[in-house]
Amino acid sequence: MERTLPVSLIFNPNWWFRNYGISFERPFYLDRQTRIRNDVLMRRALHQRFGLGEPRAEPRPIIGSRHVAGGFVVPALVGAEIRFEPNQAPWPVPCDLSREQILALKPPPVETTWPMDLLLADMDALEREFGYLVGDFNTDGLLNVALLLRGQQFFLDLLEDPELADHVFGLIAEVQARVAALVRSRTGTCSVSVNRSILHADPRTYLHSNCSVQMISPRLYAQRLLPYEQDVARRLAPYGIHHCGNNLHLFSEAYSQVPCSFVDVGWGSDVARCSQAFSGAFLNLRLSPVRMLQQSAECIREDAERLLTQAGRAANVGLCAINLDYGTPDANVAALFDVASRFPPS
Repeated sequence: MERTLPVSLIFNPNWWFRNYGISFERPFYLDRQTRIRNDVLMRRALHQRFGLGEPRAEPRPIIGSRHVAGGFVVPALVGAEIRFEPNQAPWPVPCDLSREQILALKPPPVETTWPMDLLLADMDALEREFGYLVGDFNTDGLLNVALLLRGQQFFLDLLEDPELADHVFGLIAEVQARVAALVRSRTGTCSVSVNRSILHADPRTYLHSNCSVQMISPRLYAQRLLPYEQDVARRLAPYGIHHCGNNLHLFSEAYSQVPCSFVDVGWGSDVARCSQAFSGAFLNLRLSPVRMLQQSAECIREDAERLLTQAGRAANVGLCAINLDYGTPDANVAALFDVASRFPPS
């Protein structure tokens, strides 16, 4: 079936584990043969089940999976312990560092620090074997990682300790920029692992994860975070913003000061206002993974049609459903494709 509108899907590790027996322990990410084997299995499964991708997937030199969401590389580089489980994304353990520990942090030597040292060695070996590389890593987000390092105290730091907040954001921004630039220089991409939807816009896009921004005010974001996001955007253009919260429209004025060409619109956001605010960007409309799991195919079809109607555009727009859990009906996935195949309506 020909699809006139881009649709991107990412299934939760639990979906893959329970449907296909894929384990998301350390080898999934850090053992190159395991990574290649699982990449082939996942590509073939998606084609057989949903008609996605190529009919016969062959091994390719993948360095970071394109089929799951969740980042651990940057948290690990700044000192977080990473735990791996068979049916979960990697879990960076919160550090809850003291003020003195935070201010003592410095950007690590990325190329020789775990896990980048192992991943770069894999890149070299795979490039020698295949002649090219595919894939990248989710480098997370400024506020996401800051909260991981400092805990909930960081919300007070944003208001009461600008020296600490600036130090943390500067540190994280530097590590993100180094990792993304390095990976993009080797594979041509740096954020497909954040959201596959950028393949429908500009694959070179750096997509910054602002998951936690919904927890602070737009004014506080503009005061403390925006300058660092602008710096990362300048260094890693083309740039995109991932905002999975339900209040993207409240941040549209501040985000408009970042030169972004791709915007992830969280479920529950005012899509019409976002479409107007980001008229020059690719608008990626996210469906609710909970509704994808619990509602009927007809409800999902209505959800998708409503999002597109509110967006009010027939180009530079796409649908996506991220972290679909085990038990999500295949019929609900088919409903998205059905809407895409009929859009724009005649």
